[in-house]
Amino acid sequence: MRLFLRLLVLLLVLLGVAVAVLVHYIKNPHVPAYQSPDEVLYLEQWDEQARQLYYYTPQGTTLKGLRYDWLVALEQPFNQNAFIAADNLGRYGLLFDPAQQPSDSNPGNLPVGLARHQDTDSGIWYVDITCAACHTGELRYQGTAVRIDGGAGMHALASTVPTLKGGSFGQALGASMALTYYNPSKFKRFAEKVLGDNSANNKAYKRLRRDFKQVLDAFSDTAINDWRRGLYPTEEGPGRTDAFGRIANTVFGDRIDAKNYHVANAPVNYPHLWDIWKFDWVQWNGSAMQPMARNIGEALGVGASLTLFSDSGQPVPINERYASSVRVHDMYAIEETLKTLKPPRWPEALFGAIDFKMASKGRALFEENCAYCHAPRPQPVDKRLAPSRDPEWKLRVVPTRIIGTDPNTADNIADHRFDVRRLGWTRGQLSDQDVRLVGDGTLGDVDLASVSSAKGLAYLTAYVEDRAYRDAGIKGADKARMDGFGLPIGVRELRGYKARPLDGIWATPPFLHNGSVPNLFQLLSPVSERDTKFHIGNLEFDPKQVGYRTEAFEGSFVLDTAISGNSNRGHEFRDGCRQGGVIGRYLSPVERWALIEYLKVLGHSDLEQQLTPVPAKPWTPGPDCDALISRQEAN
Repeated sequence: MRLFLRLLVLLLVLLGVAVAVLVHYIKNPHVPAYQSPDEVLYLEQWDEQARQLYYYTPQGTTLKGLRYDWLVALEQPFNQNAFIAADNLGRYGLLFDPAQQPSDSNPGNLPVGLARHQDTDSGIWYVDITCAACHTGELRYQGTAVRIDGGAGMHALASTVPTLKGGSFGQALGASMALTYYNPSKFKRFAEKVLGDNSANNKAYKRLRRDFKQVLDAFSDTAINDWRRGLYPTEEGPGRTDAFGRIANTVFGDRIDAKNYHVANAPVNYPHLWDIWKFDWVQWNGSAMQPMARNIGEALGVGASLTLFSDSGQPVPINERYASSVRVHDMYAIEETLKTLKPPRWPEALFGAIDFKMASKGRALFEENCAYCHAPRPQPVDKRLAPSRDPEWKLRVVPTRIIGTDPNTADNIADHRFDVRRLGWTRGQLSDQDVRLVGDGTLGDVDLASVSSAKGLAYLTAYVEDRAYRDAGIKGADKARMDGFGLPIGVRELRGYKARPLDGIWATPPFLHNGSVPNLFQLLSPVSERDTKFHIGNLEFDPKQVGYRTEAFEGSFVLDTAISGNSNRGHEFRDGCRQGGVIGRYLSPVERWALIEYLKVLGHSDLEQQLTPVPAKPWTPGPDCDALISRQEAN
């Protein structure tokens, strides 16, 4: 009778898994077919050594404890083909070069941004998601893939929330793992690949099943928690994620206290990375100024391990606390390498020649309408803060009331609060150096029952960073150098968005911070002329409108700008008072084309030297805009 009940339970579990997977893959998979490019064109943004370092240097993330050899050995759910095959993972927007081969840094021949790191204690190799996974773009045109290193990824990597639409890498990986675990023949083949000659060892086989199930359960638990709490109601689709919301839910909710979960309904595009090392505030939302702290916070959000509490939920002893898997040496190597990354250069032989006469007119229009916010303002470096940074670009953070774009991201960052009392922080616990790094007084000045996301992350990152440096034997001048120019962490929450320089912006569609405008022509048009719904997920580029193609295709994702977090309003050029999102005068279609032509040239001095002078009218902000920006900058 007991055996019958066990078999019945097993059958019910198998039935549930099968139904879930069938719904995911068959009912409405939302995954386009993969079309391998004929070739990949690289735009000489840096050398090949820098590129490979960026693609496959780990930062210390663990992807729920998934092991590298497991990922390489996994089969697709309904066949025996490798899960990591390009024609499978390419459907989710992950990037392959058809000419790529296994290498020392990428022995599994995985897509860009999926790397590995070895745990120093156990010797286990874990899958590591690097910053390149999200910050590498690709534009397809007539069979050629134009690689945009440091650009915006267009994958569906982040979501694990089970939906009837499916379509994300996380859901596909979970389905593949579930079918592997519950299908005896699949697991047998999997074990033979992972264990080799040791697969006949019953003890090793059972241990593999146990360890594999733990990771599968971790994926399932996350998906169920996200779904049950309704944490991500605005579907992200390809190329977007609610970055700050997901990091906060991972760090404060998963790791500290379930009461800290917040609805994250503000998907954003992955920002491009060239020139970021020059920015006065390096975080994409202008909330942090230290590169190392930004990178550690990102790694924690993506899944780096962090020791805070014991299995019983009690804080671990102080000598064990804040140990993590973050890899400060590797993060520093990536950061230094990114300093050599150049903006992408418009490939005239493929996309068409630049009209320099039109671009000359566009430069004058840029000075009139765009430079006030988007032109970086090089300034003398404050040697007290960053003695080795030169140049430093001061960037404007424009209040949402002025820019008029979807406010969810800025509002959530400013409004969400978290209870971190379980960490046991007390006044004076941080050293003076740590407090200086945070740049926000002492812990006694912060309400630990209601700390903001930026401040909470800054303090937690200070502890993790300090521990990582100590464990690596890094101190003094080396520590300041690896922080990035000796900068403090810094912390601020502003109800606004950072106006980035526009060098290479043509290569980063779709546009606005939430990807709600499909191409540059529409971005320069009144809101009434912008698409309210369009299809994304197609990497095919439109060099005329300068954006991805947006017609419907099998497996496309529909971005509906009427949904909260998806608004395409603001950043608008039309006649009327410059307020509420109207930031400039109406631009005729010819003027829009001229501006676009100039944006193909911007950032490349040899191209800009070919432009002819055209008189430009200085941009004069309206009194409302000018006063608000001045007050914001003063604060």
